[in-house]
Amino acid sequence: MGDDASGGGGGGGAGASEPLLKRARYHPNCPGCRVDRRKEEREGFPFTEISCLWLVTICSSLPIQSLFPFLYFMIRDLHIAKEEEDIGFYAGFVGASYMLGRALTSVIWGVVADKHGRKPVLVITLVSVIIFNTLFGLSSSYWMALTTRGLLGLLSGMLGPVKVS
Repeated sequence: MGDDASGGGGGGGAGASEPLLKRARYHPNCPGCRVDRRKEEREGFPFTEISCLWLVTICSSLPIQSLFPFLYFMIRDLHIAKEEEDIGFYAGFVGASYMLGRALTSVIWGVVADKHGRKPVLVITLVSVIIFNTLFGLSSSYWMALTTRGLLGLLSGMLGPVKVS
């Protein structure tokens, strides 16, 4: 009874040095398998990957953080508000349009990231941050500012994939 052919009995025979969970095979187009294979091959701390994630996280916070110090002056210079007290009202719509766009498309960007991988989503959203933040800064009318902020929010799908990484 102590000598069974499976090697699973008792205490520390030949199978003791083998890992309990061993991946049998990798699928060729599976992003998860590709990550697991790269983790097995890597030695040391992943400075490059961490640096890229840090950079993407900084870029994802720029559209939110850099807006409000300048928004009052932008709305004032666009002459959309009849009185100075109305500037905050119009500035609120510009600030909220970004978050509305993000709320509408965050689940969609998560599905796209699951289906096509995180890298394409991050590249698309980084390019959209560059383009639409620049267009927002060059806005010559209130509606252009509102539209570019809304489009920036719609195309800003990097927060979910960065948190998962």
